[in-house]
Amino acid sequence: MELGTRRCYIRDSSRLLFHTPSQHRQYPRFREDGYLVLEGLFSHEECESMKKEIRRIIRDMDVPPHCRTEFSTQQEEQLKAQGSADYFLHSGDKIRFFFEKGVFSDKGDFLVEREKSVNKIGHALHAHNPVYKRVTHSPKIQEVGRRLGLVKPVIVQSMYIFKPPLSSVSVTPHQDATFLHAEPLGRIIGFWIAVEDANEDNGCLWFIPGSHRAGISRRMVRTPPGSVPCTAFIGEEPSYSDDQFVPAPVPKGGLVLIHGEVVHKSDVNISTNSRHAYSFHVMESQNTTWNPENW
Repeated sequence: MELGTRRCYIRDSSRLLFHTPSQHRQYPRFREDGYLVLEGLFSHEECESMKKEIRRIIRDMDVPPHCRTEFSTQQEEQLKAQGSADYFLHSGDKIRFFFEKGVFSDKGDFLVEREKSVNKIGHALHAHNPVYKRVTHSPKIQEVGRRLGLVKPVIVQSMYIFKPPLSSVSVTPHQDATFLHAEPLGRIIGFWIAVEDANEDNGCLWFIPGSHRAGISRRMVRTPPGSVPCTAFIGEEPSYSDDQFVPAPVPKGGLVLIHGEVVHKSDVNISTNSRHAYSFHVMESQNTTWNPENW
């Protein structure tokens, strides 16, 4: 593995075989639909190991009050909170914490238990934590990369997403390439591991099949030094109707592959069960340019 400030390379996986014949036959669906669900990639024990480690990380977290940033996918809230926060903008090579809405007092003190306050942890678990480094570079993931035809993949970010019970936070329709832009298009792939069961009640992913073939509608870019906020959106996200989306439930241990340009979302968690997931994004770096305007 080769580590840079924000990226690390996946070792060659050309001789590794872990998939069933039926899984092999599914890969063309990824090119057609822009997403693919692969069940049973990780064991119960591997998922429990990730949960145990994330509990330890939360127990030991030390976030100064002025750095306690609420995570949002609403455009205006993103620009106000994350786009003005150095804590977010400089998280690409660190392990940092982003919180649910309404979990802090006016003084920045926790109003709820720490374990129930966190929305996600990112964006370099894959580089700095041994448990998540091992998962990210596991032979199983390497095999997936090989099946996708990746030649020189680099990891550009990683995160652990909590989706707590009865959470009011949804993730609005978006394309990952809005935030992780590379040229030419089609070089970003999300690897989304279900650490717990993900279903329609607790906020599984939903996709518009084939939407990755229409390009991207907007980009989030850094603004000139000294500007406030520090990021801005170019373009507008179109309006989508609910009947365009197809749910992608996945049992614990499954993997969802997400094309960088496919439109996807997740709804609120209306259940009493959490929906933990570990996600990282890979870029095919061969003959690819990473856009310097990315956050």
